Amino acid sequence: MNDQPPLRDIAVLGATGSIGTSALDVVARHPDRLRVTVLAAGSNVEALLALCRRHRPAHAVIADTGAHARLRDGLRESGLPTQAHAGDPALGELVASDACDTVVAAIVGAAGLPSTLAAARAGKRLLLANKESLVLAGELLTAAAGAAGACIVPIDSEHNAIFQCLPVAPAGIGACAAGGGSHGLRRILLTASGGPFRGRARAALADVTPAQAIAHPKWSMGPKISVDSATLMNKGLEVIEAHHLFGVPATQIHVLVHPQSLVHSLVEFIDGSTLAQLGLPDMRTALAVGFGWPQRIESGVAGLDLLAQGRLDFEAPDLDAFPCLRLAFDALAAGGTAPAVLNAANEVAVAAFLHGRIGFLQIPALVEDALASLPVVAADSLDVLRDADALSRRHVEQAIARNPTAVRPRALS
Repeated sequence: MNDQPPLRDIAVLGATGSIGTSALDVVARHPDRLRVTVLAAGSNVEALLALCRRHRPAHAVIADTGAHARLRDGLRESGLPTQAHAGDPALGELVASDACDTVVAAIVGAAGLPSTLAAARAGKRLLLANKESLVLAGELLTAAAGAAGACIVPIDSEHNAIFQCLPVAPAGIGACAAGGGSHGLRRILLTASGGPFRGRARAALADVTPAQAIAHPKWSMGPKISVDSATLMNKGLEVIEAHHLFGVPATQIHVLVHPQSLVHSLVEFIDGSTLAQLGLPDMRTALAVGFGWPQRIESGVAGLDLLAQGRLDFEAPDLDAFPCLRLAFDALAAGGTAPAVLNAANEVAVAAFLHGRIGFLQIPALVEDALASLPVVAADSLDVLRDADALSRRHVEQAIARNPTAVRPRALS
């Protein structure tokens, strides 16, 4: 009898980013069971070509349709049989096709939603690192996964930790997402590092620069996610994610600041037991769980030496200095399109901050203004969510344009 697991054909979306790089590192450690068949990137053709030369996928996709010819010609010049594709529709078709059975969804922002939904609807194993898909369309995504029998394994370290602590079926989340109460669950405790500005008062954050905001003390991430960590919006988005993934109300989701980033989250049960998942701050652990589940496979991450690490500290988040976390809870309570408004407003505000157009404290101010100003309607279709997303983006851009006296620190170079 052959107990060897089947070879997985993997699509890595956002392949040139930090999570994509970590995913490809794990894949390369298991050539007997993991194979890259689709690589997708936004606009960096040269980086995508370099990955194609190393991993030799059957398909490569560049989101920027104007770069299709450069990708196609570069693949030919490299002597690769890889087929070149461009644009979101092509990516959606590929992830829903027989070209892959496993999809790493690591495209940052709302741009990752269409391909993530396509993978869920096609019943794929979905390693979900694009949190905006759940924030924007959590009900649609989990319903699609359940209907198609897709296996969702969250790759955010916090949700992956909860996934490991809950008695989730081997099929993954998909059909199990609404079963939080049946686990005997009392509450979920999401941990947050606190970011680079932990302990600072609100007044001390007025003049921080983009370079300071992206200097995360524990995790290596892209600029947008790093700023979200600095504002605690990242944790707010994770609260909304946890609600959809595990079927629990906001009242059962709590946040603890844990600067060592070794306890990735905790789950408390009604019998008084609390389970925690610990490990070094390296995304390859969560990715290995996603690729191998329900088995365990080598990730390249060392084990945790608690004696060497020393103490573990926990504290409450400072919602005065970092109001984005409170705003995320408000959006979750409002429901409907409010989380989509929150996410879009934050994306525009963070981009403006990174380009030196606004100050750090204007990020939560702009998000709060969008939530207070824009209507909330039922999020019963993707078109409604897209409209709410677009409306929020326009609102924030107009608010920034009306504020020429904003503090404008030097842009991130």
